[in-house]
Amino acid sequence: MSSNSNYYCSLLKICTETRNRSQAKKIHCHILRTIKDPETFLLNNLVNAYGKLGDLTYARNLFDKIPQPNLFSWNTILFTYSKSGNLSDMNDIFSRMPKRDGVSWNSLISGYASRALVTDAVKGYNSMLGDGAANLNRITFSTMLILSSSQGCIHLGRQIHGQIVKFGFGSYVFVGCPLMDTYSKAGFVYDAKQVFDETPERNVVMYNTMITGFLRCGMVEDSWSLFHSMREKDPISWTTMITGLTQNGLYKEAIDLFREMRTEGLVMDQFTFGSMLTACGGLMALKEGKQAHAFVIRTNHMDNVFVGSALVDMYCKCKRIAFAEAVFKRMTHKNVVSWTALLVGYGQNGYSEEAIRVFCDMQRNGINPDYYTLGSVISSCANLASLEEGSQFHGQAIVSGLFSFTTVSNALVTLYSKCGSIEDANRLFNEMNFRDEVSWTALVSGYAQFGKADETIDLFQKMLAHGLKPDEVTFVGVLSACSRAGLVEKGYQYFESMVKEHGIMPVVDHYTCMIDLLSRAGRLEEARCFINKMPMPPDTIGWSTLLSSCRLHGNLEVGKWAAASLQELEPNNPAGYILLSSIYAAKGKWDYVSELRRGMRDKGVRKEPGCSWIKYKGKVHIFSADDQTSPFSDQIYAELDKLNHKMIEEGYVPDLSTVLHDVEESEKKKMLNYHSERLAIAFGLIFIPPGLPIRIVKNLRVCGDCHNATKYISKITQREILVRDAVRFHLFKDGTCSCGDFW
Repeated sequence: MSSNSNYYCSLLKICTETRNRSQAKKIHCHILRTIKDPETFLLNNLVNAYGKLGDLTYARNLFDKIPQPNLFSWNTILFTYSKSGNLSDMNDIFSRMPKRDGVSWNSLISGYASRALVTDAVKGYNSMLGDGAANLNRITFSTMLILSSSQGCIHLGRQIHGQIVKFGFGSYVFVGCPLMDTYSKAGFVYDAKQVFDETPERNVVMYNTMITGFLRCGMVEDSWSLFHSMREKDPISWTTMITGLTQNGLYKEAIDLFREMRTEGLVMDQFTFGSMLTACGGLMALKEGKQAHAFVIRTNHMDNVFVGSALVDMYCKCKRIAFAEAVFKRMTHKNVVSWTALLVGYGQNGYSEEAIRVFCDMQRNGINPDYYTLGSVISSCANLASLEEGSQFHGQAIVSGLFSFTTVSNALVTLYSKCGSIEDANRLFNEMNFRDEVSWTALVSGYAQFGKADETIDLFQKMLAHGLKPDEVTFVGVLSACSRAGLVEKGYQYFESMVKEHGIMPVVDHYTCMIDLLSRAGRLEEARCFINKMPMPPDTIGWSTLLSSCRLHGNLEVGKWAAASLQELEPNNPAGYILLSSIYAAKGKWDYVSELRRGMRDKGVRKEPGCSWIKYKGKVHIFSADDQTSPFSDQIYAELDKLNHKMIEEGYVPDLSTVLHDVEESEKKKMLNYHSERLAIAFGLIFIPPGLPIRIVKNLRVCGDCHNATKYISKITQREILVRDAVRFHLFKDGTCSCGDFW
């Protein structure tokens, strides 16, 4: 080998390390001008340089012009095709090779493995054995084990393990690490530990791999023990522990270890910061998160997209959306993870409209959503009950092929359920190729919100029959369905089965469902006894539920107790005053009503004004009681007056007990006629084309009289009217409501 060749090879190596293709071509030209017959060694290095720089055409042309290619020449072009994934040319070159060694076989197997072609890789490995066991080396076994691990082929991994022992490679750390990884990923952590224990010389990489295996299987104490037993720890050891603690929900321990790592003066990378910020977000530890942010800036990691995305996520979880926005805007590089972190943050903090805007901005910036992004934006549409936008994202899911992901299809089932299209939700559910617990729970909750008790319970039983485990949310749906259908005994059975059969400890939401179950059925004394036996006091919703039923059943004694408890829990909540006032008003005790109102006024307690809205041609039209602000007010009030006459002819009698004012009967009727939901319904009757359902959303619970009136309106107009109030859905059709008599 001449000194010139050696010099040019050094220059080519620099070009590959700096990814400088144009400079490599200039060196190639210089070689052609200055050397008449370049040595095979130099030509091999040129082929290698072009291959590593991704120029396969130049690499192949140059290889074909080598006068006498040696084994290194063939291996170089074979490795180039293997690394690039060009398997057709790889197989062609391999079949033409006059001679092969272990490097040749490893390149072939590696090419198949890089494309997850397990069968082809195994065939290549068996052919390699047939060509002679001398070809085997640690790279062969490492490649096969990494393939086994990534594809979850534990049986293949065990077979390769046997070959490793047979051919004497068990002491190699390079082989032991992927073997341990294969076992731990499959859940066989004790097999991984056996490999670890039987390896005579263990380096820090093996320790890190074993710690990862323990943490992956939730064996935190074992990982701590191994971590502390290490004589030498590198930054990866610390990062592995911090990441594993975070993944196991031990956020405080992860933050403490991060502080210790910082005290040791060790170098931190993007994964260290990412895990630390995730831990801060999990604990909503804003102070520690800000400190980590400052350290990120000082160590020049702000331009790292992984760290930037973790910062956005941390601030969102700490409910500091403005900080998250500021970090996001300053990021020089953004990927789908960055955009998704901000989108999900908006959604989780109640800014669903902003989440949809971020999704649209992301697409305008040329970033394609993944399944998690699309599922998140659909969930935001569900929270807004925005069927129009949600349907558009449904179409995008189909076109992009992301509908097949369970996360997306689950979000769509939830969307249609929350938008009142329970039939569409059921159809989508039945079309899903795979259904998990979330899928079943989404539909169970959907049916429950519609008051379809039989369908809810039937679906729940099918879920159990399929061997799926219900969670807390599932039982909230089932108990709610029992409550709305008046199935008290069945509700008790399901409540008791939570602990006895499913190992789920009831939380306040489940107790609230039971309070609602008993209260709706008029068993108010029993509800009081149930509350007194609860392990925790009811929340605001629980007391309001009981108080609302006391109003419905006219039970002043229990109502006063519930109102006093609610006022003690939340002195500024108007529900306790309003509902108790309605009980007094129904009994004609107007002095008590006046006294309660004075109490509200003196304490500065204000009733949340009721409002209803309807979407038409992309615009939301909002109405409040006796609203005159709409440009269509004259048409709306004329429509309501016309409907009112027809309703009375059909037998409608206004329920004046719902009016909490000591005024004349005629004035009470007038006040009922122009409630916000009726104004919205009238708008829908005027502008929504016949044949389409009228969809109304109300911020409060629909009053009993409006509920009854809407039944008459649906019968008179022959229109479907879907009302989503603060509690549930009401589908009015042909004079009936989906909730039956249990409003």
